[in-house]
Amino acid sequence: MTSTTGATGTTGMCCPYCGWPNDAEPFQVVSRHGTATGSTVWTRCGCGSLQVRAVDDRGARIVSRSRPADAP
Repeated sequence: MTSTTGATGTTGMCCPYCGWPNDAEPFQVVSRHGTATGSTVWTRCGCGSLQVRAVDDRGARIVSRSRPADAP
């Protein structure tokens, strides 16, 4: 997976591949895992980009994102 975000996440931003807002539907929840501080949620954007979201008392942030499967 190729990360396109820093540790601060991408709250309020858009997918760099399709332009869809990160916090808007449609995105598919692939898996959800509890952590000591909240949870990690793996989601897939409408364009196919896989995203890792850290969810804690500060909210949800995308901390890593892959390219869509059909991206060059």
